[in-house]
Amino acid sequence: MKMEKDGADFLDIGGESTRPGSEKVSVETELERVIPVIELIRKNSDIPISIDTYKSEVAEEALKKGADIVNDISGFRFDKKIAKITAKYNATCILMHIKGSPKNMQVNPVYENVVEEVYTYLLESILMAENAGIKQIVTDVGIGFGKNLQNNLDLIKNLSVFKKLGYPILLGVSRKRFIENISQTPVNERLEGTIAANIAGILNGANIIRVHDVLENRQAALIADKLK
Repeated sequence: MKMEKDGADFLDIGGESTRPGSEKVSVETELERVIPVIELIRKNSDIPISIDTYKSEVAEEALKKGADIVNDISGFRFDKKIAKITAKYNATCILMHIKGSPKNMQVNPVYENVVEEVYTYLLESILMAENAGIKQIVTDVGIGFGKNLQNNLDLIKNLSVFKKLGYPILLGVSRKRFIENISQTPVNERLEGTIAANIAGILNGANIIRVHDVLENRQAALIADKLK
Protein backbone atom coordinates (compact mmCIF):
# COMPACT_ATOMS: atom_id res chain seq x y z
CA MET A 1 0.00 0.00 0.00
CA LYS A 2 2.92 2.32 0.69
CA MET A 3 4.34 1.59 -2.75
CA GLU A 4 1.03 2.50 -4.35
CA LYS A 5 0.83 5.69 -2.27
CA ASP A 6 4.39 6.55 -3.30
CA GLY A 7 3.42 6.39 -6.96
CA ALA A 8 3.87 2.81 -8.18
CA ASP A 9 1.92 2.10 -11.37
CA PHE A 10 1.83 -1.64 -10.71
CA LEU A 11 3.16 -4.08 -8.13
CA ASP A 12 5.41 -7.04 -8.93
CA ILE A 13 4.92 -9.97 -6.55
CA GLY A 14 7.36 -12.90 -6.49
CA GLY A 15 7.68 -15.97 -4.28
CA GLU A 16 11.01 -17.39 -5.44
CA SER A 17 14.33 -15.59 -5.19
CA THR A 18 16.11 -15.43 -8.54
CA ARG A 19 19.26 -13.68 -7.35
CA PRO A 20 22.55 -15.32 -8.41
CA GLY A 21 23.10 -18.72 -6.80
CA SER A 22 19.53 -19.08 -5.58
CA GLU A 23 17.81 -22.46 -5.38
CA LYS A 24 14.43 -23.31 -6.92
CA VAL A 25 11.38 -23.63 -4.71
CA SER A 26 8.38 -25.89 -5.27
CA VAL A 27 5.15 -24.75 -6.87
CA GLU A 28 3.40 -25.32 -3.54
CA THR A 29 5.86 -23.13 -1.63
CA GLU A 30 5.66 -20.38 -4.23
CA LEU A 31 1.86 -20.41 -4.14
CA GLU A 32 1.84 -20.27 -0.34
CA ARG A 33 3.98 -17.15 -0.51
CA VAL A 34 2.28 -15.16 -3.28
CA ILE A 35 -1.42 -15.99 -3.32
CA PRO A 36 -2.27 -14.55 0.14
CA VAL A 37 -0.41 -11.36 -0.78
CA ILE A 38 -2.27 -10.99 -4.10
CA GLU A 39 -5.60 -11.65 -2.39
CA LEU A 40 -4.91 -9.07 0.31
CA ILE A 41 -3.83 -6.42 -2.20
CA ARG A 42 -6.95 -7.12 -4.25
CA LYS A 43 -9.16 -6.57 -1.19
CA ASN A 44 -7.62 -3.15 -0.66
CA SER A 45 -6.72 -1.88 -4.13
CA ASP A 46 -7.35 -2.26 -7.83
CA ILE A 47 -3.73 -1.45 -8.73
CA PRO A 48 -2.44 -3.77 -11.48
CA ILE A 49 -0.48 -6.76 -10.14
CA SER A 50 2.37 -8.57 -11.85
CA ILE A 51 3.17 -12.15 -10.83
CA ASP A 52 6.91 -12.75 -11.06
CA THR A 53 7.15 -16.43 -11.95
CA TYR A 54 8.28 -18.81 -14.67
CA LYS A 55 5.92 -21.60 -13.54
CA SER A 56 2.63 -21.95 -15.42
CA GLU A 57 0.79 -23.32 -12.36
CA VAL A 58 1.76 -20.29 -10.27
CA ALA A 59 0.91 -17.90 -13.08
CA GLU A 60 -2.56 -19.40 -13.57
CA GLU A 61 -3.47 -19.35 -9.88
CA ALA A 62 -2.22 -15.76 -9.55
CA LEU A 63 -4.23 -14.67 -12.59
CA LYS A 64 -7.32 -16.35 -11.14
CA LYS A 65 -6.85 -14.36 -7.93
CA GLY A 66 -6.57 -11.02 -9.68
CA ALA A 67 -3.09 -10.60 -11.15
CA ASP A 68 -2.96 -8.84 -14.52
CA ILE A 69 0.60 -9.42 -15.73
CA VAL A 70 2.94 -12.42 -15.97
CA ASN A 71 6.59 -11.44 -15.49
CA ASP A 72 8.73 -14.38 -16.63
CA ILE A 73 12.50 -14.15 -16.09
CA SER A 74 13.03 -16.84 -18.73
CA GLY A 75 11.06 -15.17 -21.51
CA PHE A 76 8.76 -18.23 -21.71
CA ARG A 77 11.68 -20.70 -21.96
CA PHE A 78 11.57 -22.58 -18.63
CA ASP A 79 7.90 -23.64 -18.85
CA LYS A 80 6.39 -23.97 -22.32
CA LYS A 81 2.81 -23.83 -20.98
CA ILE A 82 3.07 -20.35 -19.53
CA ALA A 83 2.49 -18.49 -22.81
CA LYS A 84 -0.88 -20.20 -23.33
CA ILE A 85 -1.86 -19.55 -19.71
CA THR A 86 -1.04 -15.87 -20.09
CA ALA A 87 -3.12 -15.66 -23.27
CA LYS A 88 -6.00 -17.62 -21.71
CA TYR A 89 -6.49 -14.88 -19.11
CA ASN A 90 -5.84 -12.05 -21.59
CA ALA A 91 -2.90 -10.98 -19.43
CA THR A 92 0.09 -8.84 -20.28
CA CYS A 93 3.51 -10.51 -20.28
CA ILE A 94 6.97 -9.24 -19.40
CA LEU A 95 9.61 -11.23 -21.27
CA MET A 96 13.11 -11.14 -19.80
CA HIS A 97 16.44 -12.42 -21.09
CA ILE A 98 18.46 -14.80 -18.94
CA LYS A 99 21.60 -16.78 -19.74
CA GLY A 100 21.56 -20.05 -17.82
CA SER A 101 19.52 -20.34 -14.63
CA PRO A 102 19.56 -18.31 -11.39
CA LYS A 103 21.71 -21.06 -9.86
CA ASN A 104 24.55 -20.76 -12.40
CA MET A 105 23.91 -17.61 -14.45
CA GLN A 106 26.73 -15.57 -12.93
CA VAL A 107 29.37 -18.29 -13.35
CA ASN A 108 31.51 -16.65 -16.04
CA PRO A 109 28.84 -15.54 -18.56
CA VAL A 110 30.33 -15.08 -22.04
CA TYR A 111 28.93 -13.34 -25.13
CA GLU A 112 30.34 -12.52 -28.55
CA ASN A 113 27.98 -9.53 -28.74
CA VAL A 114 25.70 -9.13 -25.73
CA VAL A 115 23.34 -6.63 -27.37
CA GLU A 116 22.81 -8.75 -30.48
CA GLU A 117 22.39 -11.99 -28.51
CA VAL A 118 19.91 -10.52 -26.04
CA TYR A 119 18.01 -8.93 -28.93
CA THR A 120 17.71 -12.27 -30.75
CA TYR A 121 16.59 -14.05 -27.58
CA LEU A 122 13.88 -11.46 -26.89
CA LEU A 123 12.71 -11.53 -30.50
CA GLU A 124 12.21 -15.30 -30.22
CA SER A 125 10.31 -14.86 -26.94
CA ILE A 126 8.11 -12.20 -28.53
CA LEU A 127 7.24 -14.57 -31.38
CA MET A 128 6.25 -17.22 -28.81
CA ALA A 129 4.00 -14.71 -27.06
CA GLU A 130 2.45 -13.43 -30.29
CA ASN A 131 1.83 -16.97 -31.54
CA ALA A 132 0.05 -17.74 -28.27
CA GLY A 133 -2.24 -14.77 -28.86
CA ILE A 134 -0.87 -12.40 -26.22
CA LYS A 135 -1.74 -8.81 -27.10
CA GLN A 136 0.34 -6.74 -24.69
CA ILE A 137 4.05 -7.50 -24.38
CA VAL A 138 6.88 -5.83 -22.45
CA THR A 139 10.58 -6.67 -22.90
CA ASP A 140 13.36 -6.76 -20.30
CA VAL A 141 17.07 -7.14 -21.15
CA GLY A 142 17.68 -8.89 -17.81
CA ILE A 143 20.31 -6.78 -16.09
CA GLY A 144 22.34 -9.06 -13.81
CA PHE A 145 20.84 -12.28 -15.15
CA GLY A 146 23.86 -13.97 -16.71
CA LYS A 147 25.80 -10.77 -17.36
CA ASN A 148 29.07 -9.33 -16.12
CA LEU A 149 29.56 -5.65 -15.31
CA GLN A 150 30.47 -4.64 -18.86
CA ASN A 151 27.54 -6.60 -20.30
CA ASN A 152 25.15 -4.71 -18.01
CA LEU A 153 26.63 -1.34 -18.95
CA ASP A 154 26.53 -2.19 -22.67
CA LEU A 155 22.84 -3.09 -22.43
CA ILE A 156 21.89 0.06 -20.54
CA LYS A 157 23.83 2.22 -22.99
CA ASN A 158 22.21 0.49 -25.98
CA LEU A 159 18.61 0.18 -24.79
CA SER A 160 17.46 2.19 -27.80
CA VAL A 161 18.36 -0.80 -30.01
CA PHE A 162 15.58 -2.79 -28.35
CA LYS A 163 12.97 -0.24 -29.48
CA LYS A 164 13.16 -2.04 -32.83
CA LEU A 165 11.38 -5.00 -31.23
CA GLY A 166 8.27 -2.83 -31.18
CA TYR A 167 7.32 -3.17 -27.53
CA PRO A 168 7.88 -1.22 -24.29
CA ILE A 169 11.14 -1.80 -22.42
CA LEU A 170 11.30 -2.55 -18.70
CA LEU A 171 14.59 -1.93 -16.91
CA GLY A 172 15.36 -3.68 -13.63
CA VAL A 173 18.54 -2.35 -12.03
CA SER A 174 17.36 -1.70 -8.48
CA ARG A 175 19.99 -2.56 -5.82
CA LYS A 176 21.74 -4.99 -8.18
CA ARG A 177 25.27 -6.23 -7.73
CA PHE A 178 26.77 -4.34 -10.67
CA ILE A 179 26.23 -1.16 -8.63
CA GLU A 180 28.42 -2.65 -5.90
CA ASN A 181 31.02 -3.58 -8.53
CA ILE A 182 31.34 0.12 -9.36
CA SER A 183 30.79 1.84 -6.01
CA GLN A 184 31.63 -0.82 -3.37
CA THR A 185 28.31 -0.40 -1.57
CA PRO A 186 26.27 -3.07 0.26
CA VAL A 187 22.79 -3.93 -0.96
CA ASN A 188 21.02 -1.57 1.46
CA GLU A 189 23.12 1.41 0.30
CA ARG A 190 22.54 1.28 -3.46
CA LEU A 191 19.70 3.76 -3.86
CA GLU A 192 21.84 6.48 -5.44
CA GLY A 193 23.46 4.03 -7.85
CA THR A 194 20.02 2.67 -8.73
CA ILE A 195 18.72 6.16 -9.50
CA ALA A 196 21.74 6.97 -11.66
CA ALA A 197 21.34 3.77 -13.69
CA ASN A 198 17.59 4.31 -14.05
CA ILE A 199 18.02 7.86 -15.34
CA ALA A 200 20.55 6.64 -17.91
CA GLY A 201 18.16 3.85 -18.87
CA ILE A 202 15.20 6.19 -19.28
CA LEU A 203 17.23 8.58 -21.43
CA ASN A 204 18.24 5.58 -23.57
CA GLY A 205 14.72 4.25 -24.05
CA ALA A 206 13.36 2.50 -20.94
CA ASN A 207 9.59 2.88 -20.53
CA ILE A 208 9.19 1.14 -17.16
CA ILE A 209 11.58 0.92 -14.22
CA ARG A 210 11.24 -1.87 -11.65
CA VAL A 211 12.35 -0.59 -8.25
CA HIS A 212 12.31 -1.21 -4.51
CA ASP A 213 12.33 2.48 -3.52
CA VAL A 214 9.32 3.88 -5.32
CA LEU A 215 9.12 7.47 -4.11
CA GLU A 216 12.75 8.37 -4.83
CA ASN A 217 12.94 6.62 -8.19
CA ARG A 218 9.61 8.04 -9.34
CA GLN A 219 10.88 11.56 -8.69
CA ALA A 220 14.07 10.80 -10.62
CA ALA A 221 12.04 9.28 -13.46
CA LEU A 222 9.85 12.40 -13.73
CA ILE A 223 12.97 14.55 -14.10
CA ALA A 224 14.47 12.17 -16.65
CA ASP A 225 11.21 12.27 -18.64
CA LYS A 226 11.32 16.06 -18.75
CA LEU A 227 14.96 16.01 -19.85
CA LYS A 228 14.09 13.52 -22.56
